[in-house]
Amino acid sequence: MKKFTAKTTEEALELATLDFGVTNTESLIYEVAEEKKGLFKRSVTIQVFEYSDFIEYAIDYLKKVILAFEIAPEFNPTIDEDIIHIEISTNHNSILIGKNGRTLQALNELVKLALSVRFKRRIRVLLDINEYKTEKYTKVISIAKRTAKDVQRTKVDALLDPMPADERRVVHNALSHFDHIKTESTGTGHHRQIAIKYVE
Repeated sequence: MKKFTAKTTEEALELATLDFGVTNTESLIYEVAEEKKGLFKRSVTIQVFEYSDFIEYAIDYLKKVILAFEIAPEFNPTIDEDIIHIEISTNHNSILIGKNGRTLQALNELVKLALSVRFKRRIRVLLDINEYKTEKYTKVISIAKRTAKDVQRTKVDALLDPMPADERRVVHNALSHFDHIKTESTGTGHHRQIAIKYVE
């Protein structure tokens, strides 16, 4: 977190954009930390958040939630393409993963919600436990590619089983270079799934 002080919020933001090397304030996540109003002098201090602040908040939140399970995990955070990845490691992985990854998915949604409430911005975060998600991606990509080849051959559209947003994203990416194939997400909530369609 970095703080910038100027006469107005706009001037403080201008200082922040120069410091962070960005061209506009929309890419900054900030809040007004202090505002002083005097007869002859006025100043505003803003604090601009960085990825380290998001990671720290996410891990602190996870610790409080997972404490209810009486589990003390280790966290290994990384950042890749503006997505915060947090690898969780414990001796009780199956408890935190849950059946078909539902507990892990719920934890992921809770963390995203907590971050968006705290920082007033959608922050992409992905939790994984013992490479469960990595293996799941490999599996859904394999199924999607096999289905896409069937659609290419038969020219008959197909629907994949419902899956969470992060899995749909890797499938869209995996099939983006397939000839005569386009993918669309359809449905709502937990029933959202990918349609694989044939195009001339």
